Amino acid sequence: MNAATRQVMVVDDSQAILMVMQAMLTELGVSEITTCTNATVALEKIAQAPRRYDAIFTDLNMPEMDGMELIRQLGDIKYPGGVIIISDMDTKIIDLAANLARQSNAHLIGNISKPVQLKEVDRLLKKLESFIAPEKRHVEPITQSELLHAISHRQITPYYQPKVNRATKSIESVEVLARIVTPEHTHTILPEQFITLAEDLDLINLITFQLFEKATEEFREIRTELPHKVTLAFNLSPVQLDDINCPNKLALILELSRLKPEDVILEITEHTPLNSTVQLETLNRLRMRGFSISLDDFGTGFTNINQLKTLPFTEIKIDRSLITHIDSDRFSQVIVDSLIDIAQSEQIGIVAEGIERIEELQYLDRYKHNLLMQGFLISRPKAKSEFIRWVHSWLRMMNSNS
Repeated sequence: MNAATRQVMVVDDSQAILMVMQAMLTELGVSEITTCTNATVALEKIAQAPRRYDAIFTDLNMPEMDGMELIRQLGDIKYPGGVIIISDMDTKIIDLAANLARQSNAHLIGNISKPVQLKEVDRLLKKLESFIAPEKRHVEPITQSELLHAISHRQITPYYQPKVNRATKSIESVEVLARIVTPEHTHTILPEQFITLAEDLDLINLITFQLFEKATEEFREIRTELPHKVTLAFNLSPVQLDDINCPNKLALILELSRLKPEDVILEITEHTPLNSTVQLETLNRLRMRGFSISLDDFGTGFTNINQLKTLPFTEIKIDRSLITHIDSDRFSQVIVDSLIDIAQSEQIGIVAEGIERIEELQYLDRYKHNLLMQGFLISRPKAKSEFIRWVHSWLRMMNSNS
């Protein structure tokens, strides 16, 4: 973790806990630590500059304003950072706290039991790094003129990353990830460097449909390399759900590429809550067309577990912040357990994304009957030709192990 750039607040009515937390955070290299014994005072400081603090560590049992109210208020002021509870919690409390936080539009990412241990604080800081929004990672965005040049010269390029069935090891889906590739191929421009700009300039539809057209054309070749049916996973911005003609436009591109909606799963990330009538109507229309719908990055957005019973999702992708160190993270284990139970009862597919450690993969073995896995441990996103080479290598490895 690039701790030197991290700013953290600790809220607890115990001076002893504040002293321990400050000492541990300092030892772990956090550059700026603010402590508060009163949640009301803490909230006032946060409200003045919500983006100043990357994380809020808070106790639950405090006089005047308790931790649950503080979390609700953080959601009200749209605090964008991560929230971590310092408290002993049983599994039911963890589950309920996570759902209440999500309903309040707050981002609860974990808990630390008392007495606080250094290794637990370190683990949560690493988990925070996987949660923090790309714009906080000091990635240099491209300029408006560079983006317009990339669009006009059709440099928006699809990269591919597989979703692999944990039980059968088969590649069931291939996700399309946007990149900008210059003619010289000296460097690849990542989505966090241009997607937000594209949304601000109302160019996201142009980028999406250009990428979708290229990917569907290339997908015809990719799926001939596989011995079984595979779906193409494609990301849509929530902004695009406000366009009621989006389903028609996507279906037209598919028709030109001789694909069907059943061949595609659309991944929706919640940057904002999905609750407008138009957005929900578009989701329903996409399902009526035959597209599968995936809720991307579950755990960082605003949909709580119970809402999954009413929204038309066919797949849930568990965000990497819940997968990182899940082998030792009780909070993540409880949330994932609940999610798996709901998914099984509602017949919704589950994808664990961001798998980077063998220990995470080994822990997820317990869910292998209905889990897809995705992450750098399996394969990094690759351009078409390189991805096809990876497919051949994967198939050879699976055949040799069978």
